[in-house]
Amino acid sequence: MSARPVSSEYNPYFHRYIKLVPEDNIREVLVNQHYDTVKLLAGLSETASLYRYDSDKWTIKEVVGHISDTERVMAYRLLCASRGDTSVLPGFDQDIWVRETDFNRIPFDQILSDFRIVRDATLSLIGTLSEDAWSRRSTVGEYPTSALALAYIIAGHELHHRTILEERYLSHIS
Repeated sequence: MSARPVSSEYNPYFHRYIKLVPEDNIREVLVNQHYDTVKLLAGLSETASLYRYDSDKWTIKEVVGHISDTERVMAYRLLCASRGDTSVLPGFDQDIWVRETDFNRIPFDQILSDFRIVRDATLSLIGTLSEDAWSRRSTVGEYPTSALALAYIIAGHELHHRTILEERYLSHIS
């Protein structure tokens, strides 16, 4: 898939993520960023993975867990849209999900492994899509959202959080 989604294909809130995606071949972007993020985080110690840059911010474990959970949700939405399911899909409260999961009790290697598995599943899903499937839409909240836009949201969301990890977390860990 080599087109970018247009603004009528998604909730304007998600433009903040979509605009971060630099290339037009979304499959290549998802593959490459997967390796870049894993490389960035591989070898991080348990102690370092519990770092938070402020008392009210998530730990690295929680950020990575959140990225995976959000990708699961967006990939499900992508599945629904691409398969022609026009149901209204619900939102989710990321803060409740992070709090109720308690990622800090899970070994960081397991969280990073889960991240890889989730991305592999997303890549497998988009590998099944026909050219027509990319333009199909489901409704997320009150916004018609295309499968293509959802793939871009997945990529942009990860890029957003990777930048935060680099600038606000990893730059302060020795």
